[in-house]
Amino acid sequence: MFLSVFDVFKIGVGPSSSHTMGPMVAANRFLDEILNGEWPRPAEYRVSRLRVSLHGSLAFTGIGHGTGRAVILGLVGHLPHTVDPDAMDSIIDRVEADKTVSPEGHGDYDFDPDEDLIFDRTQPLPGHANGMVFSAYDADERLLLRRVYYSIGGGFVVTDLELEALKTTAASADESRVPFPFHNAAEMLDMSSRSGLGIAEMKRANEELHLSRPEIDRRLDEIWNAMTGCIDRGLTGEGVMPGGLNVRRRARAMHEKLREEWKQNKSNPLLANDWLSVYAMAVNEENAAGGRIVTAPTNGAAGVIPATIRYYTQFHDGADTEGVRDFLLTAAAIGGIIKHNASISGAEVGCQGEVGSASAMAAAGLTAVLGGTPEQIENAAEIALEHHLGMTCDPVGGLVQVPCIERNALGAVKAVTAASLALKGDGTHFVPLDACIETMRQTGLDMNQRYKETSEGGLAVNVVEC
Repeated sequence: MFLSVFDVFKIGVGPSSSHTMGPMVAANRFLDEILNGEWPRPAEYRVSRLRVSLHGSLAFTGIGHGTGRAVILGLVGHLPHTVDPDAMDSIIDRVEADKTVSPEGHGDYDFDPDEDLIFDRTQPLPGHANGMVFSAYDADERLLLRRVYYSIGGGFVVTDLELEALKTTAASADESRVPFPFHNAAEMLDMSSRSGLGIAEMKRANEELHLSRPEIDRRLDEIWNAMTGCIDRGLTGEGVMPGGLNVRRRARAMHEKLREEWKQNKSNPLLANDWLSVYAMAVNEENAAGGRIVTAPTNGAAGVIPATIRYYTQFHDGADTEGVRDFLLTAAAIGGIIKHNASISGAEVGCQGEVGSASAMAAAGLTAVLGGTPEQIENAAEIALEHHLGMTCDPVGGLVQVPCIERNALGAVKAVTAASLALKGDGTHFVPLDACIETMRQTGLDMNQRYKETSEGGLAVNVVEC
């Protein structure tokens, strides 16, 4: 199984990888399909109007997650990793005023967000909880092209046909060519034992099928720079976050208190936890505000891994750039196994698949850079994931704020605790990581739909009712 570290960690914008980044990518894919796709084109046809309908979780929490905004930006031709967060409001205002999108190379298409962007809560699509239908019409309202896309978590987007292929197709050519095509944790440990290589080394060897070592290092450094830049922006931001809940940013004030304690050399037995929490909250406050973010493995869980890496660089002697790279490679290996065998989508399995996966990835990465064996790394990932099992995704108001921001802080704390427990053992443990991942998958299937990013149950209902 090969999933690139640069697919797991993608630079984009908040507040959601599945509800914001995914729909923006889908809109771009549809634009490309209009121009270059293989579909029957009538004589003298001309696409005049575009329409988009959002289904399942995208319909229920899409407004709070900025899904409509993302679709508009995507239909204008913007992508998550290149769009300027500071320019998004003006772009959307212009489309809403003109009722037209004008992507480069296409000309003008009629698109009135009030009429042509539909949040359909009545008709879920069969493939996944995050479904979208993009349609193109001529001036006489004749349907020319219709495509179904699914945003399957972490910014990954597939068509309905691609989703079916994922469920049935054997290993791809790339998977058969990589030197270490592990599909699960057991295979990963076996390949590590036989090769004598660590998890990060095997992951790097797989990446080198496509990229040179210097290019891999450059892109890993770019990912970490984007993560740490997000922390720093979050530590300076203040005020009320958008969306109507009137939740204020807290990371800046918390950071100032921690810095004051640091200067005064005050005793604080919770110091490491406090720093972990403030870093994670800084990232997720920035995400909630729609800022530049890195999927890790999703936006909703984007604070756990950056906070844990910043903790590593701040509190551990010997932390260096190579360590950060190995952390990201190890974390990506674990994230790939989870995505392949279960899910990282809150709309599919609840928050156990988002913050739970992020915590497992962070625990593995930290254990690796602190000298853990592959067995200890697998143990740390299992501990962190096991203690997120059953966690629901019930965002209040459909916004990635409550309980999401604090939940990232606790996910980071659990990751460090899991790494510490694993490093104090020899790697032998009762529950294998693969069993824990399968349990998460089954729990997600059994979980009531109200608790899977629909804001129809849990805190999303009870906070409002109280």
